[in-house]
Amino acid sequence: MTRNPPQLRRTGRSLPIALLRAREQVMAPIREMLAETGINEQKWRVLRVVDEIGPAEQTQIADAACLRLPSLTRILSTMERDGLIERDTDARDRRKTIVTLRPAGRELIARHAARSHEIMDRIEARIGPDRLAQLLDLLEDLARSEDRSSPTEPSRRS
Repeated sequence: MTRNPPQLRRTGRSLPIALLRAREQVMAPIREMLAETGINEQKWRVLRVVDEIGPAEQTQIADAACLRLPSLTRILSTMERDGLIERDTDARDRRKTIVTLRPAGRELIARHAARSHEIMDRIEARIGPDRLAQLLDLLEDLARSEDRSSPTEPSRRS
């Protein structure tokens, strides 16, 4: 007896595709803003994270900026060469590297702050402050949730 494969959701209601569509709507104006200074979105995330949390260890930055550690290491090398950040060995644990913003990195953040704020204001105006807060809460919940399906079991909800 052959079993019919599970039915996939229509792509219009697929969570992965919906997240990609939303990401592109949010990121397109941000990419345009960043293009003015030749910085990419990964470097922008690193700058924002280090600005927000202060000098930080690379693993902490990778987690907060949603980057893999090997990718972050390459990105940091370029950013250090460009004078945006500096890396120093942690005095207490010489195995760790601490990343700090340099003045050029702070200047880049300041240069984009008003436009970044405008972009987020437009998004908030489109969906409303309460719905934006709810969306952010739901996405945080989703990011924190444990995947309860087996890695070898195909998802029926994609």
